Amino acid sequence: MSSYVGVLVSDQWLQSQFTQVELRSLNSKFVSVKNQNGKVTVGDLPPLMVKMKAFSALLTEDEIRQILGESYGDMSSEIDFETFLRVYLNMQGQATGKLGGPKNSSSFLKASTTTLLHTISESEKASYVTHINIYLADDPFLKQFLPLDPATNDLFHLAKDGVLLCKLINVAVPGTIDERAINTKRVLNPWERNENHTLCLNSAKAIGCTVVNIGTQDLVEGRPHLVLGLISQIIKIQLLADLNLKKTPQLVELVEDSNADVEELLGLAPEKVLLKWMNFHLNKAGYEKTVANFSSDVKDGKAYAYLLNVLAPEFCNPLTLDTKDPVERAKLVLDHTERMGCKRYLSPKDITEGSTNLNLAFVAQIFHERNGLSTDSKKISFAERMTDDVQISREERCFRLWINSLGIESYVNNVFEDVRTGWILLEVLDKVAPGSVNWKHASKPPIKFPFRKVENCNQVVKIGRQLKFSVVNLAGNDIVQGNKKLIVAFLWQLMRFNMLQLLKSLRSRSRGKEITDADIMNWANRKVKSTGRSTQVESYKDKSLSTGLFFLELLSAVEPRVVNWNLVTKGESDEEKRLNATYIISVARKLGCSIFLLPEDIMEVNQKMILTLTASIMYWCLQHAAEEGEVALSPANGNGSTYTSDTSPAPSISGEDERSSLCGEISSLTMDDAASDITVSSSQCENEDTEIATAESHA
Repeated sequence: MSSYVGVLVSDQWLQSQFTQVELRSLNSKFVSVKNQNGKVTVGDLPPLMVKMKAFSALLTEDEIRQILGESYGDMSSEIDFETFLRVYLNMQGQATGKLGGPKNSSSFLKASTTTLLHTISESEKASYVTHINIYLADDPFLKQFLPLDPATNDLFHLAKDGVLLCKLINVAVPGTIDERAINTKRVLNPWERNENHTLCLNSAKAIGCTVVNIGTQDLVEGRPHLVLGLISQIIKIQLLADLNLKKTPQLVELVEDSNADVEELLGLAPEKVLLKWMNFHLNKAGYEKTVANFSSDVKDGKAYAYLLNVLAPEFCNPLTLDTKDPVERAKLVLDHTERMGCKRYLSPKDITEGSTNLNLAFVAQIFHERNGLSTDSKKISFAERMTDDVQISREERCFRLWINSLGIESYVNNVFEDVRTGWILLEVLDKVAPGSVNWKHASKPPIKFPFRKVENCNQVVKIGRQLKFSVVNLAGNDIVQGNKKLIVAFLWQLMRFNMLQLLKSLRSRSRGKEITDADIMNWANRKVKSTGRSTQVESYKDKSLSTGLFFLELLSAVEPRVVNWNLVTKGESDEEKRLNATYIISVARKLGCSIFLLPEDIMEVNQKMILTLTASIMYWCLQHAAEEGEVALSPANGNGSTYTSDTSPAPSISGEDERSSLCGEISSLTMDDAASDITVSSSQCENEDTEIATAESHA
């Protein structure tokens, strides 16, 4: 392992907001002030922070001092490093607000995740309310509350019970949430409301939203900037869903008929594909400029006029280009799109002011209504041949969503393309194994020289070997070349390492014992047996798992009230198995499990995904048992009550006394049980060894 030691923060949420590079840099600055003055006070921060790149161009020292003065009455108060980090995050939000929102992110999805911006756009709110009123108008439960008035705060009030956000996720990606798992009473108690928000956040992660800065309490309180930020991401995912070759193979027309060009298209973020599509048509229309963004480049409305004249010439109005007034031109553009059948979500002012989110949504709507692409069967066939097989696609989806859920700086759009520089893999390694990456020997994209990519990937393989991954026949160049089977094999080990590290975080109670796959299966069997049920499974490949009944019994064992047995089928037919599988995933997310598998993974007994599901349930159970034990043992405060965490109380866990038996739960795990066919041990992972060796032989 590298000699670099990561900067660890006791607050896990706070640590998740920074990369190790950022933490080391901030820690260095904090320590320098402390060494100079003996301690760090609030008053020491303005001259320090004004020199930081994040604030130097946006805030003056006096403005920083004023902001701090509003939060801290006494500028001589001493602060620790974690307080300094919180101050930094708050100041970052103030700077972002002054700038007018994040503009420099490489991804609109990533850009919208900045939840520190406490001002909201009334135009965006109005647009999203219109979207909700249209798409959820016929929802059996929500129609009693719709339409919402965009001029009021009805949106934020309705979002407080979690139903609206869950339903909106299903509009964006149908089938994500089994709606039988949503609590939809008119008046919900705190537990039910918290369950809905937990289900919402875990499901949002499962469709690609970044929610590291949002907690269930934020949604319960209906904090406008956080609710609007989440809704923005969900709607963007819906609008950009078809901007890929799998859904719209006609997009192949945007590139030359070569594998390299199509692979480049596969690796583009959806918004970049949308820009490419727009410029493709603008070029045909004779528009001389290249549109590089959805803000300043479209403010005058001319690009829209040219685009619409190509796509829908029958609705063309000559005045659109002739008028000199940008606002008037924007009105004519919107009239044109309405005649095409596009829903009107934005105003002429939104176009002329260059609202990035709303202009992006506007162009996406035009694409959906009329993309103007060829239906050449030869080109479409070529595009279809370039897409991955079903299993590879499902695994890519799982790893992509998992990586994006970690809160790293980069956003992954296509795993196989985005990891080829090695940088994203280094970010992930730094997140799951803090201090493992030597950043002095890493190159950040864009990378001009190919050998720098190989250097990055070589370090990835080296760290993998140090973490005792099986990397037989895997070289850095295999990642650079985009060898899919080798990349999948490495990512699976990385994901499993992260999962086992989470379980090992309880090692203080496990007397130092390691936890293996077999132990996880044994725990699950014992948990189900403790409730008096007889169902047991032999391995992660046990075909009986396809019915879903074992997982429903396990979920019921860790939290009896979470499963409604009236909704459970016998799991005899494929349809019954699917119903159970979709219900299992939503119930697990509702409980608090962060999982990325699909119903098919349970139905087909995909042993890797079965392991992640079982481990997630185990981690939730043990973690909450530990938290309850800590609350019960904590000292009373001045008011005579016990200290509790900031989060909502964990639901009671029955079946056995978790508080007293937690130590036994882990310490009794046997290390030599061979129940699992994917046993993890220090002797490496035979599954991945075989997979890498096999992939290499076919490369």
